[in-house]
Amino acid sequence: MNKRLVRSRTDVVLGGVCAGLANYLGIDPVLVRIFFILLVIFDGAGLLIYLVLWVVMPKADAPDEALKFSDRARDIGTEFGQAVSKPNPAGAIFIGGGLILAGVVAFLRTLDISWLNWLDGRLIWPFLLLFAGGFLLYRAIKER
Repeated sequence: MNKRLVRSRTDVVLGGVCAGLANYLGIDPVLVRIFFILLVIFDGAGLLIYLVLWVVMPKADAPDEALKFSDRARDIGTEFGQAVSKPNPAGAIFIGGGLILAGVVAFLRTLDISWLNWLDGRLIWPFLLLFAGGFLLYRAIKER
């Protein structure tokens, strides 16, 4: 069975990217969503990565042939407009939780307490990568 990396059409919060990645990797979509939230908060690259994946990953029901980039960009704009005009309640929970977490982190950084230096993105980013890679390896070995 060939697995395709596609955006989910059933478990969509914003664009279906996280659910599509989770389905491809065989993990819970909530973990991928939390990972992206942490990437946005600590590194800032999470939003850019999400947007690039939204453009690059085809929809689950899309045919295999590639669309022109202009068609793909127009479809993404339409999907984004629909997501904003009729937001998913789960999306509000993830975005609200992410904003609260970002506020807490920003507040703790302004306190300039020496033992909170680990909140620096230079330390969190490698830890997140190590944790995610270890988790995926553990799941792959466990399934064998």
